[in-house]
Amino acid sequence: MSTVVDCADPEAREDGLANAARAVQSGQLVVLPTDTVYGIGADAFDSVAVTSLLAAKGRGRDMPVPVLVGSWNTIDGLVSSVNPATRSLIEAFWPGGLTLVVEHAPSLSWDLGDSRGTVALRMPLHPVALDLLARTGPMAVSSANRSGQPAALTAEEARDQLAGSVSVYLDGGRATTGIASTIVDVTGDVPRVLRAGAVSLESVRAVVGEVIG
Repeated sequence: MSTVVDCADPEAREDGLANAARAVQSGQLVVLPTDTVYGIGADAFDSVAVTSLLAAKGRGRDMPVPVLVGSWNTIDGLVSSVNPATRSLIEAFWPGGLTLVVEHAPSLSWDLGDSRGTVALRMPLHPVALDLLARTGPMAVSSANRSGQPAALTAEEARDQLAGSVSVYLDGGRATTGIASTIVDVTGDVPRVLRAGAVSLESVRAVVGEVIG
């Protein structure tokens, strides 16, 4: 049975975060608020849990799951290298609504889908999400909705779509931005915008200059 946690209540929030962290560590799914839209998350290094996440969304392996991190420093152990453009974008927009596609470290034992050696990383700008990530480490997180359906802006909307496939729903109120993150691929010589979203193309260009998209 799913648990819904009102994170506006400090005591409930603390207990809920502890329960959500235990759920993630035991291979279960949780829903968490972010600054963009609500996300459904699992332990990024638990391939069975990630498979469950994809199944809950009705999504195939051809759409790999992004990873949320709780700090800038976390990425150093996840990527093969950080080029100057990537570092500049991180400093400008993290935490916030920018997802960066990078080449992941070859030593990592994770399976996020058919990622072809890359991973999409973001640091969210939401206290509940950051508190959870501090307890769990990197999480595989996708928008908390069934594939093809609107993204959830509240925990209730997420629960309407995902129901009992999720163990813990962390209710952090309505998503502040309500727009999915901008995705920029920084694996090539020139950054490429793969999806427009919360961070404008003009803002990205102001930081790194040339951008494809």
